[in-house]
Amino acid sequence: MSTLALILVLTAALCHASWNYVLKKSGGGIGILTLSGLLGLFIIGPVAVYQIVTMGYKFSAMALVMIVGSGFIHTAYFLLLDRAYRSGGDLSIVYPLARATGPLLTILFAAVILGERMGPIALGGAIMIGISAFLLTGNPAKLADPAARKAAGFALMTGTLIAVYTVWDKQAVAVFLIPPIIFDWTVNLSRVAVLVPLTHWRDRGAIARAWKTQRKSAFAIAFLSPLSYILVLTAMVFTPVSYVAPGREISILFAALMGTQLLNEGDSKRRMIAAAGMVLGITALALG
Repeated sequence: MSTLALILVLTAALCHASWNYVLKKSGGGIGILTLSGLLGLFIIGPVAVYQIVTMGYKFSAMALVMIVGSGFIHTAYFLLLDRAYRSGGDLSIVYPLARATGPLLTILFAAVILGERMGPIALGGAIMIGISAFLLTGNPAKLADPAARKAAGFALMTGTLIAVYTVWDKQAVAVFLIPPIIFDWTVNLSRVAVLVPLTHWRDRGAIARAWKTQRKSAFAIAFLSPLSYILVLTAMVFTPVSYVAPGREISILFAALMGTQLLNEGDSKRRMIAAAGMVLGITALALG
């Protein structure tokens, strides 16, 4: 992985962990998910529209398929992630499970679908990141608790969707050459087009309540979420997805620190051991 790609991925990881922390702390709910999506359209919109106009970008039929398809996948991802947090899962449990499952499946999908192959050092680094991420989940006996099992189940489903959208979106920006900012903004547009009527149907006043009680959190998510993914999409333009996906998982370190230090989720010693394994893993990815 090049130095530029590594910088992009690490910055994206910090942004990603930060908006997950904000979502968990806010209490979540479909209202804040939809509100943050709407706000994101206005925050990123001027830049995306400027690019469309100045580049004279034309949306091909295949580009529209990739955008709408990604929108549906990301909608399911956000809903499952929010459900995992609201099911009682700690940030330092749900986040590692979801983020560790995603890259491991992504590497498998990339090998089978895209024909990508990782060098032995990079592959070892990816495996190290995955093992360290699962170490962050702590004592497996805790999963005997029904609420913990439920949260873990949603987290694993979230991780599966991470792998799906990563491989899908890699094709969008690297094969169909959709500019990352334009792609992320239009994907969010298609996601909001699904979320607004869904929110209205499930809870008519959810968006208004989120604006009243979760406005600051919604603005933070609306800025950090697209920024983190635009950085990842940019890296995927010139870097194999099997390198980018596990590299993103350094965000688990940031999330673990936020969970223990800011949300008082405890057990910092185990998390630091896991963090050391993740640092070794990301170093191997950079060297590989």
